[in-house]
Amino acid sequence: MSNEKRVESLKRRYGRTVAAPKRGHGPMGGPGRRAAMDRRNPKNSKAVVKRLLSYLNEDKGKMALAFFCVIVNTVASLAGSYMLRPIINTYIAPVDGSRGDVAGLARGLLALAVIYAVGVVANYAQAKVMLTVAQNALYKIRIDLFSRMQKLPVRFYDTNNNGDLMSRYTNDVDTVGQMLSNTLVQLFSGTLSIIGTLVLMIYTNIYLTIVTVVMIPLMMKAGGAVAKRSQKYFSAQQTSLGAVNGYVEETITGQKVVKVFCHEDIAKEEFQILNEDLRDNQIKAQFFGGIMGPVMGNLSQVNYSLTACVGGLLCIFKNFDVGGLTVFLNFSRQFSRPINEISMQISNVFSALAGAERVFAVMDEKPEPEDDRDAVRLNPMEGHVVLDHVTFGYNPDKIILKDISLYAKPGQKIAFVGSTGAGKTTITNLLNRFYDIQSGSITIDGVDICHIRRNNLRENIAMVLQDTHLFTGTVRENIRYGRLDATDEEVVQAAKTASAHSFIMRLPDGYDTMLEGDGANLSQGQRQLLNIARAAVSRAPILILDEATSSVDTRTEKHIEHGMDRLMANRTTFVIAHRLSTVRNANAIMVLENGRIMERGDHDELLALKGRYYELYTGLKELD
Repeated sequence: MSNEKRVESLKRRYGRTVAAPKRGHGPMGGPGRRAAMDRRNPKNSKAVVKRLLSYLNEDKGKMALAFFCVIVNTVASLAGSYMLRPIINTYIAPVDGSRGDVAGLARGLLALAVIYAVGVVANYAQAKVMLTVAQNALYKIRIDLFSRMQKLPVRFYDTNNNGDLMSRYTNDVDTVGQMLSNTLVQLFSGTLSIIGTLVLMIYTNIYLTIVTVVMIPLMMKAGGAVAKRSQKYFSAQQTSLGAVNGYVEETITGQKVVKVFCHEDIAKEEFQILNEDLRDNQIKAQFFGGIMGPVMGNLSQVNYSLTACVGGLLCIFKNFDVGGLTVFLNFSRQFSRPINEISMQISNVFSALAGAERVFAVMDEKPEPEDDRDAVRLNPMEGHVVLDHVTFGYNPDKIILKDISLYAKPGQKIAFVGSTGAGKTTITNLLNRFYDIQSGSITIDGVDICHIRRNNLRENIAMVLQDTHLFTGTVRENIRYGRLDATDEEVVQAAKTASAHSFIMRLPDGYDTMLEGDGANLSQGQRQLLNIARAAVSRAPILILDEATSSVDTRTEKHIEHGMDRLMANRTTFVIAHRLSTVRNANAIMVLENGRIMERGDHDELLALKGRYYELYTGLKELD
């Protein structure tokens, strides 16, 4: 594979969103994770700008104050520049040939200092106010982004790269903030300066104004050509940056796997490919963004020199005053400076628009459908679960579950066994309505789950997953995550139920021990016990154990069997296990293969059949 194709392949994996989930299964049994959102150039820059400005609506008063300060600063700057003409013509080189006036010069300079001081104060005020406005807007953008992500379906997280999503919170939002706090003001200030300077130039000398204005189309054409190239490369830069962040996040998270399989060299090679692509795009983006200043600056120097030559001739042949020439040359520089600044800000605008589009792309993702109007709350929920001829596929053209029917009553333990990819975890995803089925029905207590409010459904289902996850906080807070109103006594009792109490008491601060980095200071088994305790503190009548004891050694597993039995008492329990010894006491065991239930019955009945379960069980016994 050529290097260009490898770059595109890696960017697709770590920097884009696929149109539809690909084949395979992610950590939740869903479609395999690919790269994050598709990066495109902004389809409608005006719409993006309008949407960004909507976040400034609540601060219109502050915006008005900031722009008033900009006007004051601009007027002060222009007035200060023009005052040089009367100061020179009256106190330094009087047009009537008289001697200069030192006292008058001091008064003129003092007035000039006051004017510039007003401009400095106004500039300080607008910078402070605009910074507040920008940060308020970023605050609302982050709130909206995070709120939308809480409403997105599990499918979104199964198909998007975490690193690229994080890049939207940091890099992309920061570029938007830079534009809101600096670029908007500079664009307004620059435009105001250009208009004001042009008016004063015309008032000072129309001929020199014509000389200066003639250069404007050339400067604008040069700036436009650079900006056109800059937009493309800044969009590519944002894409490459998201890909690098995604790869780094995934590699750091899976560092143990990288080392176990001696994948370090391949990881370095792939990172180098992505890093080189980022470097190349950044060089191009920064080059075309940075070249804007020198190009416009050189054209400004040409304009300045040409104006000085013509102005000198006017002083000799047309009695144009020296003060007027001095002021006009100053105006010539002032006229070019805002044009240069505006041109240089274009690169920031394109970068911010590219980042804003990526942020808005997440906000525009379709959330989970709203609950039906006739959706109900089941309080209390007893836990009678029925799957009736359920058919489902993550992709419509690839069916995972085929005509699944089963029932479970409160207090029953239903186990799912079978080969990897048979659809065991998918059934638990459907119970939680992480995905909606294509046909058939799933009912709880006789009510179709499509007619049960999602929050009510999920708060009545406790899950212990194979992949443990602990939040930054104390042990007590992590257990209480299962039910936030649980008392300290209930937390301790839940830990005892999961056989976690003894090791918790050996921690430095017991239940108040702080956990960081997903519980990095605990063993894998201890982290799983806390997850089990989290489920135990929940009053949910339905319990799902997805390889819940896979990270616990056999001795510990035996130790917590009684606790697990207490946990499952009077609850409808669904167990997914590869270790078949954990499902021998299940009321019913479902053997899944290729999305179908091949066999069902209790342990003894399935062994007597000498079918697929018999093969799995005896194979396990032989391995033991």
